[in-house]
Amino acid sequence: MNWKGVLPAVTTNLKTDLSVDHDAFAAHCRWMIDSGCTGIVCGGSLGEAQTLSFDEKIAIVRTAVAAVGARAPVVLGIASLSTAEAVAMAQAAAAAGAQGLMVLPPYVYTSDWREMKAYVGAVIAATKLSCMLYNNPPAYKTDFLPDQIAELAQAHTNLHAVKESSGDVRRVTAIRAALGRRLEILVGMDDAIVEGISAGATGWVAGLVNAFPAESVALFDHASRGDKARATALYEWFLPLLRLDTVPKFVQHIKWVQAEMGRGTPQVRPPRLPLAGSDLELTQAVLAKALRNPPKS
Repeated sequence: MNWKGVLPAVTTNLKTDLSVDHDAFAAHCRWMIDSGCTGIVCGGSLGEAQTLSFDEKIAIVRTAVAAVGARAPVVLGIASLSTAEAVAMAQAAAAAGAQGLMVLPPYVYTSDWREMKAYVGAVIAATKLSCMLYNNPPAYKTDFLPDQIAELAQAHTNLHAVKESSGDVRRVTAIRAALGRRLEILVGMDDAIVEGISAGATGWVAGLVNAFPAESVALFDHASRGDKARATALYEWFLPLLRLDTVPKFVQHIKWVQAEMGRGTPQVRPPRLPLAGSDLELTQAVLAKALRNPPKS
């Protein structure tokens, strides 16, 4: 599958009773693709995967696949407490029509490279689907180093990409140095997208795209073409919003902004709670400023 371009880490639409709103989710997926995004990544952290059951994750894959059809690939994030469940989830996603997998380290347990290599290797080998390794040491306490990523790439021909969220864009350069063009590199932190592209990234697993897809696609395109003036102007406007993707309550922040833009509701599943107090005031101020000063086309 194509791992280039803007791939939204889509939020999971919820009803007031906190069940999944499949109709709204399907409409949201279609909006992303209509706006120029190149794929759908569901069941990630922003999609509240930790609160979704196994069956719910597979159900949202089916909904996304039905919604976008052949227009774009659907990817499921694979994370679990156990290797057996992660493997079963990968296989169920393939049966449900997913075209790719985003492979995370296991929840809770962190260990040495021998054990982490065995875990992600089992998930990648579970199907023939194209896979993207997700490196996010701040969140998951496992750091896949460039030479380790190279080992995985050599062992698994269906590993085609890495989502880099270490927070250090020098990693993009290091991965390129270790693997050349063997893997596509996707930026996983919204507020590092321009720097990541400059270092050699070719894709973006984005968060604020859920509320601002046209602006996200335009920013990616400007930066990828080397149009520094346009990229800088749009990035400077967008950056306060993009930074909402990098804080612990990023799900609540993004869902609130999305709802204010008329594209969803702020409903989240516990233990997350809707924004309140200073958190809500911050997000209100950031969005209000952005809307008062829209970017010039």
